[in-house]
Amino acid sequence: MSDSDDIDLEGGEAPEAGGSSKKRGGGLGNLLPTILKFVAIGIGALIFIVTVSVITYSIMNKGGKTQTVISDPSSPYIGKRAEYAMYTLLGSITTRTSDYPNSSTVTVEVIIGYDLNDQLAASELNSRQYEMRDFLRRYFTSKSAVELAPEREEELKREIREQLNTRFLDTARARIILFNKLDVMEAY
Repeated sequence: MSDSDDIDLEGGEAPEAGGSSKKRGGGLGNLLPTILKFVAIGIGALIFIVTVSVITYSIMNKGGKTQTVISDPSSPYIGKRAEYAMYTLLGSITTRTSDYPNSSTVTVEVIIGYDLNDQLAASELNSRQYEMRDFLRRYFTSKSAVELAPEREEELKREIREQLNTRFLDTARARIILFNKLDVMEAY
């Protein structure tokens, strides 16, 4: 054996008896678990944030009204509008508003749009013509002149469509309501 085997001249640890030296981890070996730990924390945080956001968004929009965006009709991105067959045999209905004693006269011509190829709807609308005329007369009699203002026409159309579909029509469905005429005139 040589003299340098037993003596540590550099002040390090003495080699082990088996002759193998102990390897120290360093560099990328110690850094990799740390990097993986932070990546896992980041992914977990991202999943948590997305989950909370989705739940919050769904809770916030449950009670809200759906919003309709009306875009430019000349836009090339608007799809083809649905085509409807029109029922025009209700004629003109004239009645008075509920504003007593200063009631106004209302004259209205309602057109009902229904599915284009639905022949049963056409016959059902014909058979319910007089019931619908009576309903429309009573409907406009129950409204005041302020409620029949041009700004509220869309609401009036929606209410009439819902009433027709739920109370009068069995198999047919009114898809669109149009006013050919809606005149409200003050009585003198």
